[in-house]
Amino acid sequence: MCGIVAAAAGNNIVPVLIEGLKKLEYRGYDSAGLAVIGGAGVERVRSVGRVAELEALSASTHSPTGIAHTRWATHGAPSERNAHPHISGNIAVVHNGIIENYEVLREELSAKGYAFTSDTDTESIAHLVEETLKLEPDLFKAVQQAARLLVGAYAIAVIDRRQPGKVVVAREGSPLLLGKGEGGNYAASDASALLQVTRNMIYLENGDIAELTPESIRIVQADGESVVRPVNVSQLSADAVELGKFRHYMQKEIFEQPDALANTLELVGGSKTIQPGIFGGEAAGVLAGARSILILACGTSYHSGLTARYWLEAISGLPCTVEIASEYRYRTSVPDPDQLVVAVSQSGETADTLAALRHAKSLGQLRTLAICNVPESAIVRESALRFITRAGPEIGVASTKAFTTQLAALFLLTLVLAKVRGRLTAESESAYLESLRHLPVAVNKVLELEPEIEAWAQHFANKHHALFLGRGRHYPIALEGALKLKEISYIHAEAYPAGELKHGPLALVDREMPVISVAPNDTLLEKLKSNLQEVKARGGELYVFADADSEIPESAGVHILRLPEHYGELSPILHVVPLQLLSYHAALVKGTDVDKPRNLAKSVTVE
Repeated sequence: MCGIVAAAAGNNIVPVLIEGLKKLEYRGYDSAGLAVIGGAGVERVRSVGRVAELEALSASTHSPTGIAHTRWATHGAPSERNAHPHISGNIAVVHNGIIENYEVLREELSAKGYAFTSDTDTESIAHLVEETLKLEPDLFKAVQQAARLLVGAYAIAVIDRRQPGKVVVAREGSPLLLGKGEGGNYAASDASALLQVTRNMIYLENGDIAELTPESIRIVQADGESVVRPVNVSQLSADAVELGKFRHYMQKEIFEQPDALANTLELVGGSKTIQPGIFGGEAAGVLAGARSILILACGTSYHSGLTARYWLEAISGLPCTVEIASEYRYRTSVPDPDQLVVAVSQSGETADTLAALRHAKSLGQLRTLAICNVPESAIVRESALRFITRAGPEIGVASTKAFTTQLAALFLLTLVLAKVRGRLTAESESAYLESLRHLPVAVNKVLELEPEIEAWAQHFANKHHALFLGRGRHYPIALEGALKLKEISYIHAEAYPAGELKHGPLALVDREMPVISVAPNDTLLEKLKSNLQEVKARGGELYVFADADSEIPESAGVHILRLPEHYGELSPILHVVPLQLLSYHAALVKGTDVDKPRNLAKSVTVE
């Protein structure tokens, strides 16, 4: 949440700041702003709304040193007065995260004569640094001292008009990396913002504070000790974060799923067997000793965990619990050192999931595995084992390819656990691997159904509610379908196990509430058919995503779309794709902002 770009270079950096914000706008788009050191001191430009508005307002601004920010509002409503950067005297600050003790700081600084002009927690950082500079005039040292008084999660960047050519940044809990360029040095929340100037990235650790000048980068830890962080050459392609021929990033990312799955499964692509080593060098020992599984995740990643529970228990024989990360750490749980803790996150920086992982480790649960799309992320670095999903950058707020690649990774985990426990026959292993290799082709066939799904979406434009049904391992897919519809079309949607229909939700069913059902040809199909009849009998309009051989007839009020093939255990990965497309096209009909839905941001780095 929120995006930061900062630069200290030998030329005008305003275009770099603006272009960086455009790449980070998925992190927040309530407002945007920048501050540079100019001839008259700190020059600030802010706007409510999108970065494009800021670009127009800053067209005449020039400077070799500056900071910029795109905001997702936490403290204070979206407005120009609450937009970053915030200024105090000679300095300007941008901030991502939440300062938990900002009220205490605000009272102390107000008593010292500082006037607060915004509702944000960030303004307290600006005044605190300005106050610290009275006794410590060096900006680098002043930020170090001020940071020791901050409680919470933050990434900040600070400039001082009295010290031109210098930017100081600090990280604690929120993502921040540095870019080492030829003509200057840079900082940002995400590597995509800096690909325009460099591929050489330095990933800061918690507690790191860095000073950037056009010629140098200096990093110290929280205790003031100097430290050298390695330079990584980013493999991220600039083309990967461009729209190309697609209307929206969400559409692009839906259609990238065959390639994303192929890349994720490349390690087993030509193999006749699966090995624990795909999860790390120590995986064999860690996984063999696991007696149960705990999956920690939020949002869409939580739904991938719920789906995987069916696989893990049925195929590996291990009991599995799936917890919403934001709830897990705040209840009393019973730790088990032999439990495998799996943290699932697209960004690897999700605050609740990271905190839940750390909580589990603090309880002595050290068998940890990260399933993540970002190799340099905090969750990956803090886990004993890791699997990188290789979905590529996901810009659209509504997650699509990250979800299907997470499912692929979790199925691989299922197979490895079954194998190390002696529950996977050679015949089954070969069959599962063949299904995985065919998966990208199967998803491609589902994508060919887009015109039919687009036609269905026309019926949803005037609806205010929708009900999603699924059974067994497809119930979490129904949950994901409902979430997608809510996120980008703003249609209120709920998902239920179909067997629960008669225990309450059936009271809501009428012709104004479409019912979307996931109906694969599995052992629960006959029971699902009965549930669908219950809807039809009450006048409900049914939209059924069925397998080719599900034998559900189309009739008045019952619309059937048949997927090209039945896919057994991996069917959830195929069945979620039409639900993604349905949500996308429903949003298009309604005219919502597909990639930037109201009130949401991509990377949730605050609690």
